[in-house]
Amino acid sequence: MFTQLLAQHFVHTALWAGAVVAVVSGVIGVFVVTRGMSFAVHAISELGFTGAAGALVVGLDPVIGVLGGSLLVGLVLGLLSLRGRERDSAIGAVLAFGLGIGVLFLSLYQGYATEATNLLFGSIVGVSDSQLLTLAIVAAIVLVGVAVLYRPLLFSSVDPEIAAARGVPLRALSVGIFLLLALTTAEAIQVVGVLLVLTLVITPAAAAQHLTRRPGFAVLLSVAIALVSTEGGILLSLLKPWPTSFFITTISFTAYLGARAYGLGLRPRLRPAGATGPGWRGAGA
Repeated sequence: MFTQLLAQHFVHTALWAGAVVAVVSGVIGVFVVTRGMSFAVHAISELGFTGAAGALVVGLDPVIGVLGGSLLVGLVLGLLSLRGRERDSAIGAVLAFGLGIGVLFLSLYQGYATEATNLLFGSIVGVSDSQLLTLAIVAAIVLVGVAVLYRPLLFSSVDPEIAAARGVPLRALSVGIFLLLALTTAEAIQVVGVLLVLTLVITPAAAAQHLTRRPGFAVLLSVAIALVSTEGGILLSLLKPWPTSFFITTISFTAYLGARAYGLGLRPRLRPAGATGPGWRGAGA
């Protein structure tokens, strides 16, 4: 049965889709964790669902709504350019308001909101060829954006005060990273759903930062963990008829626990030279 399923086109499409999303999530996730933006991922994913509900009301594809809603929220949060508790409070306020609008959209929609509600849990085995193409295009945009912004983004992530003193445009970078995060989140939603999007964007990156102090290597490890989690989850779901997202989250979380145990037991509590941000606390933190 496993061999027969593995030969099916929809499985091939799912594996490709999972690989695309895993690579992008692994790359952007390192910067998200370093900058302490995990709550922002949750907010953008939840309000992406609000965008999907709004798209249904006006007769559009809910995926378009996810992209639009995520980008709008990402732009707003980026323009706020807040940090610490102030940023979390602002995100919480935006999230609460956005969810209220989502409830309104669902109440206004007269049909069955199956397409939108499916985004809550994801459906990677249901990804079509056209959706795969869209995922690939969005992934290319995000990766090019990260490559262009890499050096100033890394600098502002690990030491924003010194970066600002040297003329690094922190507000512009804040908008840029939030927009790239919004695109990545909108992608990941289609694989693991709104409720589990943290699995691909946050967990692999968090695990990687317990295994290495080098930013470039952390990106590679984050991508590797995300790939193993996603592809392994898809393959395991062919063996056992349980939700794919369950397997993905289980593998990802197991990797995180293993990385954290490794960091606590075997790595010294050291920071890389010049790193003062909370995201580069050393593998033993």
